[in-house]
Amino acid sequence: MRLLVAAAAALLAISPAAAHRGHASLSVVWIADNGNVTVTHRFSAHDLEPALVAIAPEAQPSLDDPEALAALTAYVGRRFQLQGAALKLQSRTLAGDDVTFVFAGKMPRRPQVTVRASFFGETHPGHSAQVNIRQNGITRSLWFKPSDGPQSVTFAKP
Repeated sequence: MRLLVAAAAALLAISPAAAHRGHASLSVVWIADNGNVTVTHRFSAHDLEPALVAIAPEAQPSLDDPEALAALTAYVGRRFQLQGAALKLQSRTLAGDDVTFVFAGKMPRRPQVTVRASFFGETHPGHSAQVNIRQNGITRSLWFKPSDGPQSVTFAKP
């Protein structure tokens, strides 16, 4: 009987809620030679839906709710900033647990690129946002927590 109780306790400890303790996102910034910029953000729906309570309090906390999805899109646009580029939504894809936003804009190519990525601190204070910036065939990576300010990377002069 003790073995059965111990086995049940072990199974409860590794439940899906206990297994997913980290909240993270990936953003990839491509800066082309002509200054065109594409930014792709990848999130997990299971991280986004709890955050919708704070982001869109009047909407249903579901990616199926158009009002919540519109508020989330605006939130992502505000919370990710690329200095020198006005980014506009190009597409949004919801596929199972994967949610992808693609924004585009234009900026001058330059050695220093400054980024701000402060996602989901209202709900997930430990959220980790990785931002990969690719320019001239070279990729530089930054890591952000929700309370972090802007960070910069430097590339060789174009």
